[in-house]
Amino acid sequence: MRSNYRPIGDYIQLVDERNVDLGIKTLLGLSISKQFIPSVANTVGTNMRTYKIIRKNQFACSTMQVRRDRKMPVALLQDFEEAIISQAYPVFEISDEKKLLPEYLMMWFSREEFDRQAEFLAVGGVRGTLEWEDFLEMELPIPSLEKQQEIVNEYNIIANRIKLNDQLNQKLEETAQAIYKHWFVDFEFPAHLSGTLSGHEGYKSSGGAMLYNDELDKEIPAGWEVKSYEEVFNFKTGKLNSNAAIPNGKYPFFTCSSETFLTNSFSFDCEALLLAGNNASAVYPFKYYKGKFDAYQRTYVITPKSKEVSIFQGYYEVLGQLEGFKGTSSGTATKFLTMKILNPLLLIVPHINISNYFRDLCSPLFLKKLQIDETNEKIVEMKTLLLSKMATVEAEKEIEIWN
Repeated sequence: MRSNYRPIGDYIQLVDERNVDLGIKTLLGLSISKQFIPSVANTVGTNMRTYKIIRKNQFACSTMQVRRDRKMPVALLQDFEEAIISQAYPVFEISDEKKLLPEYLMMWFSREEFDRQAEFLAVGGVRGTLEWEDFLEMELPIPSLEKQQEIVNEYNIIANRIKLNDQLNQKLEETAQAIYKHWFVDFEFPAHLSGTLSGHEGYKSSGGAMLYNDELDKEIPAGWEVKSYEEVFNFKTGKLNSNAAIPNGKYPFFTCSSETFLTNSFSFDCEALLLAGNNASAVYPFKYYKGKFDAYQRTYVITPKSKEVSIFQGYYEVLGQLEGFKGTSSGTATKFLTMKILNPLLLIVPHINISNYFRDLCSPLFLKKLQIDETNEKIVEMKTLLLSKMATVEAEKEIEIWN
């Protein structure tokens, strides 16, 4: 053991507090991205008294399927004073916060190197479970409390910048989505764009003509059409295998993962929508991009065939279908989104001037989102570098002492 490293088990203790009086209602799940998330479990008929209570600055983890997922889900509760979580998850806490800060330990758990070690230690075949005893024996450097706080503070500056950028992106997304709903769901686009009315008031509320459409079973503006995805969109797929991703590549590489990877080649140089074609849980990542990129062989690259439907209307039309894909996609262990499913889907086609105006409104919003994403990627690199350096901080100090 390196002299500045200590077993995790020296600093943590299990906590097993149950919700026996049903006093806590906030039910959380644990994601592979090492975050607590609202639970989607069906708890009808479940005895919630057996669920574990987790309190602020306590941890929960899953030691199962570590080898399959190549990560150990573990999270620190900070956004709630208390919550409940499945009894399947071990809950633990720092035994003495005067020796180890919870935030510092969570930083260590966030390192790629930690996940690789957990995967290596996992036992039991392809899925691979990390035994609790092996987890306790995993080591981490324990600098002084002051040094721990310094590292945590530096990390928080970076993490808060990422969070702020994510919030800005969310605002941009909400703005664009509100315009889409106002125009293509409520049909309250500026009346003068219809060519039949004047003024800037909403088309429908201004008395704009509406006609019933049998295919959609609802009224749409007079003169608008209904077409299938096959008529409106070009669907291509990438040619690369998933192992084409490389660190520090030049171009975005879109796969069926929610994460965007990098590669050194590009097969596309355009404005496109990227839709995953398969996913184990039928949750299909969906993104917009403009520029040079490459794609996995089961990732759809979607572009409009003409200007009659802007790519941004297409984005929100497909986005509105994602939940339904869970029920329509085929396959058992892996769910597939096939052209047989996509081609017949219907969408409304507005007048060309409405489509162009909507595109001009949304384009700067989407491009700003891409710029923020690119900025975040650079900041994430800084965060990853800081996490990697955790292993050397105290070692450097020891070298100074010996010299």
